[in-house]
Amino acid sequence: MERPRIRLGNKNAWVELAQTGEDDWRISADWCSLLKADFAAWLSREEAVGFATRMLAQLDASSGARFAVAVTPGRNNPLTLNADPVGDGYAFYAWLTPNGDDEAAHLQLDMNPVPTAELRDVFRTFRASLLR
Repeated sequence: MERPRIRLGNKNAWVELAQTGEDDWRISADWCSLLKADFAAWLSREEAVGFATRMLAQLDASSGARFAVAVTPGRNNPLTLNADPVGDGYAFYAWLTPNGDDEAAHLQLDMNPVPTAELRDVFRTFRASLLR
């Protein structure tokens, strides 16, 4: 059975959260093949479900306002997605923190806009894969 994963972005800039074990995850990111990140993260399935649920709640609100959602509210948070409305979708600014909430060791990644309907589908699929 394939493990849960979610990837946002396009071929030039993307970020991925992929489960590799029970509470073991990988955060990977790439910007034009020039800047890459790949590190381990420890998250419970409940934290991953909560992340997907919070993202869907923001996307379903359709307020057209900026928002940010962290994978987990704890100090071990490896990824926060900041969303800016652009046209009928959102552009993302990802804040990756391999050492948890860390101002010194982090990667910031901008990604092009993704249509809201596509984002909903991606996060619904991710959430469903976590609930199997």
